[in-house]
Amino acid sequence: MKTRILKGAEINRKWHLIDANGQVLGRLAVKIADLLSGKSKVSFTPNIDDGDYVVVVNCAKFSVTGKKLERKKYYRYTGYPGGLRTEAMGALKSRRPDELIRRAVSGMLHHNRLHDRRLARLLIYKSSEHPHAVQLGEKNAQ
Repeated sequence: MKTRILKGAEINRKWHLIDANGQVLGRLAVKIADLLSGKSKVSFTPNIDDGDYVVVVNCAKFSVTGKKLERKKYYRYTGYPGGLRTEAMGALKSRRPDELIRRAVSGMLHHNRLHDRRLARLLIYKSSEHPHAVQLGEKNAQ
């Protein structure tokens, strides 16, 4: 039996809608990363980007366990001397909750050439309304 290698024209992408309301951030990020990389598909090929589109709604309503909101810190560097900026998870969640989900998913994807293309298929919205109803096949789509 030969191993079948997926070709670029054979890629079939689906759209998935995930509601983040009440879900734990890490478990949510695992589900999203698996859908973006296409690991749940039978046609999974590690060097071919055959993952699906993922739309996340209600991104501000996810939860975290323990005392991560106060204790977990996110760091970024401005590029200037003394330019290390830190921000607590709780402050970042109130300011940009979509960035927390994007960072969690980004850390769970492989860091190779396909990383940026896979992450670009992640669409995050703060409310339950989104402009992708047609792609998802939802009823009452305009």
